[in-house]
Amino acid sequence: MEYVTLNNGVKMPILGYGVYQIPDAAECERCVLDAIEVGYRSIDTAQAYGNEEAVGNAIKKSGVAREELFITTKVWISNAGYEKAKASITESLQKLQLDYLDLVLIHQPFGDYYGTYRAMEELYEQGKIRAIGVSNFYPDRYIDLVRFTNVVPAVNQVETHVFNQQLDAHEIMKKYGTQIESWGPFAEGRNELFTNETLQMIGDKYNKTTAQVALRYLLQRDVVVIPKTTHKERMIQNLDVFDFSLSEEDMETIKGLDKKESAFFSHYDPQLVEMLVNRG
Repeated sequence: MEYVTLNNGVKMPILGYGVYQIPDAAECERCVLDAIEVGYRSIDTAQAYGNEEAVGNAIKKSGVAREELFITTKVWISNAGYEKAKASITESLQKLQLDYLDLVLIHQPFGDYYGTYRAMEELYEQGKIRAIGVSNFYPDRYIDLVRFTNVVPAVNQVETHVFNQQLDAHEIMKKYGTQIESWGPFAEGRNELFTNETLQMIGDKYNKTTAQVALRYLLQRDVVVIPKTTHKERMIQNLDVFDFSLSEEDMETIKGLDKKESAFFSHYDPQLVEMLVNRG
């Protein structure tokens, strides 16, 4: 496994396992156990996913030493604000059966996220969290937060894949020292990513799948990725991306796939914002 070093010196695996949309407790526990067994050491969950307990059970049953694992969770909008965020993170620790978290992110840039961040800064100073950051923060809100808080976010987890490469946003994060992390590195299969002719053509050169090429492209751009699958064989396949490198020509070809827009939603859409803030 390769690692990135965050702005506070903490090392984070550049490739991890995400558990979004695995709400069934037994299924999630099985998936996390499989992921850890095949070599994943970074697990990404969130309060809103409803599976922190399952992740915690899997961690406990895995037999892997706590210090070898990198565990991320996220504070949801309904827990925004200093007091509620602090209580919710304590609850997340209990559900995950952990004494500390490696990374805590603000899940969405809505509600009193400044209060949330203050709570995270405090828990960070107390050693309950090793690194803090944000998720889904577009450059405008990201810069605003960076300039008016004490701790620069270690990570900003945003939709990043070959069709929405976040090249400009990535440069802004680099300027302030924040690591970009991709959610949805496969765009959840949208735009027919898994059968994309360009990715297939490049994959054939390296005897790799389109999914492996899509991941490798992001890794070579120093983007942390957390692909999700419920199939053990695909977990293994997603890890098998460190034995080849894309040429500069291939990187430029894939860069040309960038549509520079979300495959899912826009935070500038009022209906989307209403849906998110009304979600419990």
